[in-house]
Amino acid sequence: MLDQNSLKLNVAKAAVEHILPLLQADTILGVGTGSTVDLFIDALAPHAHRFRGAASSSERSSDRLARAGVRVFDLNEIDYMPAYVDGADEVDGSLNMIKGGGGALTREKIVASVAERFICIVDESKLVSRLGAFALPVEVIPMAMSAVARRLVNLGGNPVEREGFVTDNGCRILDVSGLDFSQPAQLESLINDIPGVVTCGLFAIRGADLVLISGQGGVRKLSAPSVS
Repeated sequence: MLDQNSLKLNVAKAAVEHILPLLQADTILGVGTGSTVDLFIDALAPHAHRFRGAASSSERSSDRLARAGVRVFDLNEIDYMPAYVDGADEVDGSLNMIKGGGGALTREKIVASVAERFICIVDESKLVSRLGAFALPVEVIPMAMSAVARRLVNLGGNPVEREGFVTDNGCRILDVSGLDFSQPAQLESLINDIPGVVTCGLFAIRGADLVLISGQGGVRKLSAPSVS
């Protein structure tokens, strides 16, 4: 039986094969953050000469891309990306996601917004029938931590500050359990509208377009209805 790291490696390699037809001399890819994305970057390295470069969602990924021979661009230099590749902490059958276990949720959401397609890469343990077993990360401006936490409690949540963690944006993370995810896009909008919230780790207003899921039987695809 394959262990989790082997499953992650398999889906990382499958993602590279999936995006190879997109790689042209002027192509810039969007690249996310996390352990599965680390493996994707490593698998992408032999093809670094085939495309122009990448924009990433974290300093961690930028460093790894550079070591892989991929030129890293500031997102402000980019008008278009054909695809953004990233993992998820949870994804449901409607391709809504919870992200931000690594704390890069805001930059992930920003980089993904520029890409034509969001390709999510996960092992089968991340596929759930309903979101919420994984606590929802919420990035918060430091002075607003208490005020935001009170509002999240009013929404039925149990916010816990992520100890000793500061995001690449100089902000803090509240990990929130106990929320009702029956209407994820509505919940995403509601939390994002709380003053002091930078963004939450719900990706439902703009979910994935394609999910590659690695299991014991291989890698399978889960597509949004509008994606062929």
